[in-house]
Amino acid sequence: MSATFCFASGKSSKLLGIFGIGVLLALASPQAVEAQLRPGARAPGTLQHRAPKKTASGDPAETAFTLVGAGDIATCEHLESAAATAKLIEGIPGTVFAAGDLAYEKGSAAEFKNCYGPAWGLFKDRTKPALGNHEYGTRDATGYFEYWGTQAGPAGKGYYSYDLGDWHIVVLNTNCNAKKMGGCHKGSPQETWLREDLAKHPHACILAYGHHPLFSSGVFKSHALHPALRPLWEDLYAAHADLVLAGHEHSYERFAPQDPNGRPNPANGIREIVVGTGGRSHVPLGVPTPNSEVREWKTYGVLKLTLARAKYHWEFIPVEGQTFHDSGDGVCYNQPSTAH
Repeated sequence: MSATFCFASGKSSKLLGIFGIGVLLALASPQAVEAQLRPGARAPGTLQHRAPKKTASGDPAETAFTLVGAGDIATCEHLESAAATAKLIEGIPGTVFAAGDLAYEKGSAAEFKNCYGPAWGLFKDRTKPALGNHEYGTRDATGYFEYWGTQAGPAGKGYYSYDLGDWHIVVLNTNCNAKKMGGCHKGSPQETWLREDLAKHPHACILAYGHHPLFSSGVFKSHALHPALRPLWEDLYAAHADLVLAGHEHSYERFAPQDPNGRPNPANGIREIVVGTGGRSHVPLGVPTPNSEVREWKTYGVLKLTLARAKYHWEFIPVEGQTFHDSGDGVCYNQPSTAH
């Protein structure tokens, strides 16, 4: 597989300043977005809108569901960026995923009310949230659980699942070290729940999302990579999951299908998309992690997923005034039940 690389860059941040001008030049080139594309993949900037067809009879086999969202969203320091991504969602009907770090800095009740509420809170009734690490800035994430109530799943756990047509959606609590969580290892409460939950949906297309990514090209590997999540990925991989979405890195990155150990597997691998672009801030990416196909760190926006019977379409939509796009199609591994 061949690859072409070009890096996006802008003003030096404090983060990159640690590494000096030499590293900056090594990692970046002006006014470009890196793309590593598999044969036949569509390059960013050549976006094609391909809405799934619907039959006149409303055949369930042709019905598509929309899941749209991002992570790392609202801070009262500059509400305008979260408001800009909220404006995109305003025009997109469907279910909203909020992939953690929703109300900075500590996920307090006041920050949910005053920072998240005026922006993405407008879509609270159709949002399915996930916990970020900043939510735990308030003890046991009480601000988060009080704000969302039953929408966040069982109180105190932060993991749950729901269905959109033939798709089974799993929401994970990726804060493996959080008090009362019990870890993410084999046999932990969440891992046991996940295995049992997936076993109940053998014919479903599967998508999971949480806050932390297993894989990322973030500069600081302790922040970018989260190997504690591997047991959860192993369960998802065994169940033939199709997609995992995450935030945490304040950037956009799409990976080729791969196994839980990062080995490429185009036939059965999980495609991970990191979309920490909800409005908090921009953080540069570093040296590409293996299997990274597309990455960009200077654009706020949302990821729109069109989930149809046995297939899906993804599309990154930038805020007004920005031009970066990414889109493509996939086929889910599990065959939908013929009972529909």
